[in-house]
Amino acid sequence: MNAGADIDIEEAESWVRSWLLITGPLELFQAEPWASVFRAPAHGGVVWFKACASRQSFEVPLTAALSARWDAVTEVLAHDVDRRWLLMADAGEPLRTLGNPPQRWLELLPTYGELQIGETGRAEEHLASAVPDLRLAHLPALYEELLRAELPLESAETSALEAFRPRFSELCEELDGAGIDATVQHDDLHMNNVYVKDGALRVLDWGDASIGHPFFSLFETFRFLVELNRIPPGDRWFARLTDAYLEPWGPGHRVTFDLALRVGGLAHAIAWLHQRDALPEADRRGFDKGFAHILRVALRRAFLLSDT
Repeated sequence: MNAGADIDIEEAESWVRSWLLITGPLELFQAEPWASVFRAPAHGGVVWFKACASRQSFEVPLTAALSARWDAVTEVLAHDVDRRWLLMADAGEPLRTLGNPPQRWLELLPTYGELQIGETGRAEEHLASAVPDLRLAHLPALYEELLRAELPLESAETSALEAFRPRFSELCEELDGAGIDATVQHDDLHMNNVYVKDGALRVLDWGDASIGHPFFSLFETFRFLVELNRIPPGDRWFARLTDAYLEPWGPGHRVTFDLALRVGGLAHAIAWLHQRDALPEADRRGFDKGFAHILRVALRRAFLLSDT
C-alpha cells in the first residue's frame, strides 16, 4: 500500500490553501511506499505537496530545519510534523534532464560540505527527531543484521560479505579515529535529487538521510557518474570533485575520504536493508533488483581498495 492510500485529499488540499493560493486541485505525481507527492498549479508555476509514510516521519522536521538554514535545500513553504506533510516551492528541473553534468557537481559539492559542517552541532537534535542513526560506532552491529538477512545474492557473494566482517569493523574503527564528526548525510545524493532553477542548485528528497560519516554521501554521487555518465572510475573528474567537496573541510582528508567510500557503500547497503524491511512483501521483489546491485557495488568498492 502506498503512502497516499491514507491521505484525505480534501483535508490536504484545504491545508495547502491555508498557506497559499493555488489555482487547481492537488494532482498525484508519484506514489511510493515511503511517500506520495502531489503537484498543484499556483500563480507563476507549481507547488509540491509531499505526504510521508510513518517510518519516514523524520523527513518533515529535517527538511524544514535544513531549508530554514541553507539555501541549497528545497524551499519549504509550510510543514506539519504530526501529519507528516511538506509543502515546497518548485525547484526547477533535475540534473538528470541536463545529462548529469559533472560541472554542476563542482558547484554543489562545496556548498553541500558546508551544510554538513554546519549541521555537525545539531546531530543530536536530528537524532531526537528520529533521523536514522548510522554513526560509525553502530555500523558493526548493523553489519551483523545485514549478514543475518536473506539477501538477493549468490552464495559466493554472501560468503564474501561474511568474510569481510572483521575487516569492516576494523575499517569503521579506523575511520572513526580520523577526527571527522558525524553529521547529516543525504545518502541519495544523485542527479534525480538535485534540481536547478534560475542557476540555483537545491538538494531535494531527504527521506534517505541519516546521521553518519559525512563523506558517505558521495558513494551514490560517484556511482551515478560512473554508471549513467560512463565516466571511468579513474577519470580526473573524480579527483576534481573530491577536491571540491573536501575544500570546506580543510587539507589532509583525502585518505580519510577514500576510506569513507570503502565503508560507505556497505553502510548504504545497510540503509537499503532497513528500507526493504519496511516494505510489504509484494513490493520486495522489484526492490531486490536494485538492492542486489547496490550490494555488489558496495562489495566491489570494499575489496577494490582492500589491502588484502
